[in-house]
Amino acid sequence: MFKQLLFIGIGGGIGSILRYVVQWSISRHTTMVFPAGTFIVNITGCFLIGLFYALASRNNMLNLEWRLFLITGLCGGYTTFSSFSYENIDLLKNGHYLQFSLYTGLSIFAGLLCTIGGMAVGK
Repeated sequence: MFKQLLFIGIGGGIGSILRYVVQWSISRHTTMVFPAGTFIVNITGCFLIGLFYALASRNNMLNLEWRLFLITGLCGGYTTFSSFSYENIDLLKNGHYLQFSLYTGLSIFAGLLCTIGGMAVGK
């Protein structure tokens, strides 16, 4: 168990640093109000998690340690939006349309509401 947590932790640390570097680099070169850095991180994270899941599914190309490092750690540290996106695709693929709608709608609505709530409590 410790070995698995180590793979997740190392991947998560690298993913978090990578997220900061990508967002910082983009924000340095743009003056848009649109949060381009976060958008790029979320979209590239979705691509990466899709790629890693495909590699893991294809003839078991990625063993457990690599899956934990790349998917749970790296992608999780880089952006949780990639997990959100993958889980939604999985729900749609399996015909769980109600759960997809609830998960997507509630995640966005509750996320915004809780952010407002956290900001209010913090004041």
